[in-house]
Amino acid sequence: MTGTSRTSLIGFGFALASAVAFGFSGSFAKSLFDTGWSSGAAILGRIGGAAVVLLIPVIIMLAKRWPAVRVELPRIALYGVVPIALCQLFFFNAVQHLSVGVALLLEYLSPVLLVLYSWARSRKHPGIPTIAGTVSAVAGLLLVLDLSGSQSVDLIGVLWGLAAAVCSAFYFVMSAHQAEGVPPVLMIGGGLIVGALLILALGVFGVMPMTFSTQNVVFAGQSVSWLVPVLGLALLGTVFAYITGVLSVRRLGTRVSSFVSLMEVLFAVLWAWLLLSELPHPIQLFGGLLIMLGVVLVRIGELRANAELPQAPEVLPEPSSSSLGTPTSGALSHH
Repeated sequence: MTGTSRTSLIGFGFALASAVAFGFSGSFAKSLFDTGWSSGAAILGRIGGAAVVLLIPVIIMLAKRWPAVRVELPRIALYGVVPIALCQLFFFNAVQHLSVGVALLLEYLSPVLLVLYSWARSRKHPGIPTIAGTVSAVAGLLLVLDLSGSQSVDLIGVLWGLAAAVCSAFYFVMSAHQAEGVPPVLMIGGGLIVGALLILALGVFGVMPMTFSTQNVVFAGQSVSWLVPVLGLALLGTVFAYITGVLSVRRLGTRVSSFVSLMEVLFAVLWAWLLLSELPHPIQLFGGLLIMLGVVLVRIGELRANAELPQAPEVLPEPSSSSLGTPTSGALSHH
């Protein structure tokens, strides 16, 4: 197995692990909502709990890497505001005006936005596999969300959902940035601290309602403490999910990793089936297969695009006085 193949395989592993972990979030949050928690309280418990978990590692890394980190502080703060705090805020605002299914569909337009962004930036249209993969993944999303029947469409809700999609796209673009001396744990932990402070401020000023409850919740058919879903949201659905997500983006790139992340919706449906007894329909399972097909096609398109790039010449030894060397093509570095 070549180095590039090994990197891709590890990247897919991280991306799937992230999708599995993010997929738990809906089940954990729903058990809290059923006992009277507001969406703002659940977001604060999720982001704030994760920030507390990573607080000490972040402080230690800041002390050891301050010269390198100081330059990246604005980027870390922006990461906490846009991909972490605002993305969740915009999504829950969309849910207030639309069904959860429609809001999810709008947020998960982010991979399509990334394809369009790459197209506009490079001025080169995507290849046929990428276009086919995009269509397949979006069609799969529609089936997984099972948007059957009439759905009321609210323009304000649509705008909130599109805003969440933009923030989600920012997550992949910013996660791909590899600043020297700033490991993923530091960037994520710093971003979570900033995001938690922002959500807390929104709650204090009444922008986001905060309603908590200490009642036991029903989870996986059992009555458990409210701490179980809160810790699940913080540790599995946030700390683990974000770290593995960033690691996958840095190995696969923004486009492929964003399409793999679409499987979060499929896993969310499966976890709701196993933990909340919400049985998925056959059409939803078929949609999951379409999403996986879309991921494969986008990956094929990415590999073809890399193969078509002009190859850089190797640096040859100094030619002798009697002849000139002919450059040969070297291998491309994998993005």
